[in-house]
Amino acid sequence: MNKLLIVGTVAFDAIETPFGKTDKILGGAATYIGLSASFFNLQSAIVSVVGDDFPQEHLDLLTSKNIDISGIEIVKGGKTFFWSGLYHNDLNSRDTLVTELNVLADFQPKVPQNYKDADVVMLGNLHPLVQSSVLDQMEKKPKLVVLDTMNFWMDCALPELLDVIKRVDVITINDEEARQLSGEYSLVKAASKIQDMGPKYVVIKKGEHGALLFHNREVFFAPALPLEDVFDPTGAGDTFAGGFSGFIAQSENISFNNMKNAIIYGSNLASFCVEKFGTERMENLSKAEVAIRLQQFKSLTQFDIEI
Repeated sequence: MNKLLIVGTVAFDAIETPFGKTDKILGGAATYIGLSASFFNLQSAIVSVVGDDFPQEHLDLLTSKNIDISGIEIVKGGKTFFWSGLYHNDLNSRDTLVTELNVLADFQPKVPQNYKDADVVMLGNLHPLVQSSVLDQMEKKPKLVVLDTMNFWMDCALPELLDVIKRVDVITINDEEARQLSGEYSLVKAASKIQDMGPKYVVIKKGEHGALLFHNREVFFAPALPLEDVFDPTGAGDTFAGGFSGFIAQSENISFNNMKNAIIYGSNLASFCVEKFGTERMENLSKAEVAIRLQQFKSLTQFDIEI
């Protein structure tokens, strides 16, 4: 069975949207990626760090999804990373209210020995030096390395970010971040410039407007499914990344055509994530529901036309 190594935060979030608010709940990039990837036939492990304030029930949840948690370090006397955010009415913009790095500030990732030969490595949004450190620990070159990052690292750790970008095959960022990283407004030009930095594939996420996949001069667009209820967009991008990387790991196919399918699988899973606060929807999601909605995605984009 193929192996997926996931690196990222396992954390607490407190979220407020126009539809309600939460106290501290389970969050973190690696959490969402892992829950999403658990829908595929593969072995997965999370590399992260938490404090001893992190409830056992959250760790048990990850284990129940067949996620290896031996790479999650628990720091005695430490506090888990905490983020709090307020979303505006359109849910596309948000204000960060609180960021407490806590144990994440001194995080030194340790890849479990039996995952140093992982087929696919999914580098969730973290400091670029942490992402590079994980690649340094791999004992064989992965078939595919996927990197997610954000504008924060472009602002405060650009040289380190550019170094790790050189070492990856796929980068996933949103449209605003693609423009910032490349200095280009046109997303086509932006993707081309980013490919020149190292990645063969560039995935540009556009939230409720879908996602674009670029490879050389080829482009693929996947729409987002129009939803009646969107409660909380937190974790949608990470859920997308988990579906994308999980599908690739399961299928053992890193061609452009197969990545089109991976984009659809990622978009499909992300469409569930936003329907409840935090990880709640992903925790209780069934494979039957995933299959039904996948058919909806197919119907959304399928048409016959005479040319």
